[in-house]
Amino acid sequence: MIGSPSTPGTSRPSTTRGKWALRDQPAIGWITAGVLVALLHPVVNDSHWLMVHMILLGAMTHAVIVWSTYFAQALLKTSENLDPRRLQSARILLVILGVLCVLVGVPTAHWRLVIAGAAVVSGAVVWHAIALTIRLRKSVARRFRTTVFYYLAAAVCMPVGAGFGVALAKGPAADWHGRLMLAHSMTMLLGWLGLTVLGTLLTLWPTILRTRMDPRAETLARQALPIVIVGLIGVDSAALMGLRWAAVAGMVIYLVGVCWWGRALIRPVRTSPPKHASAYFVSGAVGWAAVLLVLVPIKIATAGSWAKVTDGYDTVATIAAVGFAFQLLTGAMSHLVPVVIGGGAQVIRAAQRHFDRLVIARITIINLGLLLWVTPTPPAIRDTATVLVLLALAMVVPLMLLAVLAAARMRSQLADDHELRGRRLGADPGVWSPGQLVTGVAVLALAMSVAVAWNPTGVTPTATSAAPAAVAQSTGKTTTVRVTAKDMRFHPSSVSVPRGNKLVVVLTNTDGTSSHDIAFPNGAKAPLLSKGQTARVDVGVIEKDVQGWCTVVGHRAMGMVFDVKVTGASATDSMPSMAMPPGGGSSAIHPDDSVPASFRAADATLPPLIAGTVHHVTLTVRDVKLQVAPGIWQTRWTYNGQVPGPTLHGRVGDTFIVKLINKGSMGHSLDFHAGDVAPDIPMRTIAPGQSLTYTFTAHRAGAWLYHCSTMPMSAHIAAGMAGAVIIEPPNLPAVDRSFVLVQSEAYVDGDGHSPVKEVDVAKVAARKPSFVTFNGMANQYDYRPLTARAGKRIRIWLVDAGPNDATSFHVVGTQFDTVYTEGAYQLKRGRDAFGDRDGGAQALALQPGQGGFVELDPVAAGRYSFVSHIMSDAEIGAHGYLQVAP
Repeated sequence: MIGSPSTPGTSRPSTTRGKWALRDQPAIGWITAGVLVALLHPVVNDSHWLMVHMILLGAMTHAVIVWSTYFAQALLKTSENLDPRRLQSARILLVILGVLCVLVGVPTAHWRLVIAGAAVVSGAVVWHAIALTIRLRKSVARRFRTTVFYYLAAAVCMPVGAGFGVALAKGPAADWHGRLMLAHSMTMLLGWLGLTVLGTLLTLWPTILRTRMDPRAETLARQALPIVIVGLIGVDSAALMGLRWAAVAGMVIYLVGVCWWGRALIRPVRTSPPKHASAYFVSGAVGWAAVLLVLVPIKIATAGSWAKVTDGYDTVATIAAVGFAFQLLTGAMSHLVPVVIGGGAQVIRAAQRHFDRLVIARITIINLGLLLWVTPTPPAIRDTATVLVLLALAMVVPLMLLAVLAAARMRSQLADDHELRGRRLGADPGVWSPGQLVTGVAVLALAMSVAVAWNPTGVTPTATSAAPAAVAQSTGKTTTVRVTAKDMRFHPSSVSVPRGNKLVVVLTNTDGTSSHDIAFPNGAKAPLLSKGQTARVDVGVIEKDVQGWCTVVGHRAMGMVFDVKVTGASATDSMPSMAMPPGGGSSAIHPDDSVPASFRAADATLPPLIAGTVHHVTLTVRDVKLQVAPGIWQTRWTYNGQVPGPTLHGRVGDTFIVKLINKGSMGHSLDFHAGDVAPDIPMRTIAPGQSLTYTFTAHRAGAWLYHCSTMPMSAHIAAGMAGAVIIEPPNLPAVDRSFVLVQSEAYVDGDGHSPVKEVDVAKVAARKPSFVTFNGMANQYDYRPLTARAGKRIRIWLVDAGPNDATSFHVVGTQFDTVYTEGAYQLKRGRDAFGDRDGGAQALALQPGQGGFVELDPVAAGRYSFVSHIMSDAEIGAHGYLQVAP
């Protein structure tokens, strides 16, 4: 800590000791909120973005404002009256207010609120820089001024980075989104936070280690400052000019400056290795910072385009927020809080004991768990690691409270006990514990085992199951073939094997967008493999021609098969037919005749229009078990855990910034019919664990379909990956009730009870749906009707998601006086294109991929059926009721 006896030439400003709510509590609040939001990610929209910004923008900006003032005052030996506490408190309050505006404005697409928040935070930081400049000019101290120069350079970066962030929130096109994302994130991370950390660790690092600084430290820091500033300017300039390789060069220059500065950290750690929580956590933070400085230029160089720079950028954000910032903050507080409380060495040690509790186990769980979090691990393992990392980091909050209480008790005891006050402290043994290291690893391993046992479908094993023993006569020889899986094909796609040889297939998945496996009729099977994973499959002794296939839904139908041909085989030994089994070979499906009282139908109400012209949407892909009819279940592939996906509602000219996050078990994608965009980049398939940003502007009105466009597209849509985008025609009159119905088919594999399976691709190909549904579940509006009032106008939007069946939407007992189909009115309040005013319609006909709406005025109370008038579809689920009250 600045002002400790081991750091010569400094002093302790006593006026900063003691309690100060605005200094001590906001960082804890931001940390707690960030952890809670991250743990509640299934129910909190934009949870990852919120967590990252609560830590980086909320907690870290607060820490920078508070502690850079503290260090500057200590190093420059200036009076607190130059910047009294009331002014510091005002700046802290401004930062809190501005950050809250940003955290609310970005997810809700209130751009003006984002501008206001960015301006308020930037203004507070500029004010902070002015205060530091005044303190610098009034100081007579000559040493450690370089640290304050780092703080001033960092303060300049804040409004620049905030400006990039505001432009990013406006919703630029994909290419500019990548460029602004890099400029914003690097200016804030390497500039605002990075320069502050570089300046602070110059003196804080040896103080934490309780040793002297490297004599070269200040010189090295002074020499490194222009290098890192040039590198950061190079990154931002290159991003704005669209020069990816120049951005890489800027990152390399910054890294060179950091390495030059970092030499000053080596001698202190050699002299006095880490002993306490503060040193271990700061070491972990520095390690992850090094990972970032290598990972980001590699990502820029290998992206292929600016639009792809943001692919998987959540990994960069997670490392920055959790690995670097959260650990750095934990380490700094573990050291600063005991020192700032004051009261002498015994008080400091009493508080420090609580920060040191289980620190080796905690640091092990945090850093190994974070490695599992940010690398391509299966969902069950990744989610479990995430929870463990966040909980282990969040332990700093109760430990801090215990430390403060312990310090208060010790100060009270010292005041009452003169003998205790004179007692000398023994040697400091440090906290290193091999037992805690083993405990941390064991906790992680146990948690991973429980996660896999609890959700075996959420893990991708790498071991292969052996094939059953073959009954054929064996030659005792083995044929081994190496096969790669990519682009819905095995390479090679066949192998010739002498009769009686054992076959071993070594399968490697080189496909970056989808997981693959291979299975054979005798039960030999590889596990589901992600990109880069390999499995060895013992197929057994080969007696006749056989065929293997990828078991991922739809992949076999796309031709992902592997032929095993026996040399010298007779015609009677030919392989089984490649035809898919009809209907999956399942028994009849019988939905329940009733539903429980707790049953809730999907809300068909059209979501209200959102203020503003830019709308941020997050669509997270998840595999979820859902009912497709009462009592009939299917593992569905979903956007945000629901079928259909969320309805987007806007006006002509609105821009939608859609973030797709793939937490499913295979590759998925997006195709918005409402947008005019080249499909190559935004509609690409992303692998599990990856994300992309899809930006489109709605230039035309209509009821539009969006869906997964990963092949086989029919299977992905049938599995639930579709939704509606409603873009209102200009001057659309208000009505009393507006509903949205998305018609789609469900193709159930098996009986829908046990085991619950995914979509039956054979039924999809044969166009034999198990059910036809409105909003994802057959007959749900029979049990929970839509409601309206007699004489009140109703508008029903309809989108046919298919993938195969058309619809003829009809409401029994009523007529439509308004029909809008594919962007055009067929009738408008009874008036047609020729001016006739007495027209009416009985049905809205749509092919798959089309949409529109109808309007009606039910004149009398009662229960009105609505159906697809393709009656065989109505009889298997495309049916519901409109309950009209008097």
